[in-house]
Amino acid sequence: MQNKLLADKYPIHVLELGKNETDHVRLDDLLAAIEAKAEADPTVRLIATFDHLSHTKLIGGEIRPDILAAKNLIFCFGVKLLDPNMMAVRPRSIGFAELPDRFVISFLEAPMPEANRKMIEWVTALRKAA
Repeated sequence: MQNKLLADKYPIHVLELGKNETDHVRLDDLLAAIEAKAEADPTVRLIATFDHLSHTKLIGGEIRPDILAAKNLIFCFGVKLLDPNMMAVRPRSIGFAELPDRFVISFLEAPMPEANRKMIEWVTALRKAA
């Protein structure tokens, strides 16, 4: 898992996972594995799956040619709401992109350390056991 600064301001976590490094064959298999972890967590509420690739195609947007699939799993940890400004960084989303040889899984760093820990754990569990 890499920590990066996207566009020089957004802290993100990224896992590039070779298709030979996971037991999951398709992007939807990866997404379902993370969805199951989120559903099992009583502090998480699943909201939606957003198909970014189909949306971008529908509106005639620009798509990098090697992106085969791209979806976001949208959910919220929401264990407290003490500051209305926190709404700016909620809900959470994990992005899944499929390229010919690998999957790229990424998410924006959350202001809640426990949420980051869980998301990192969920995503890194997609890798085959050594």
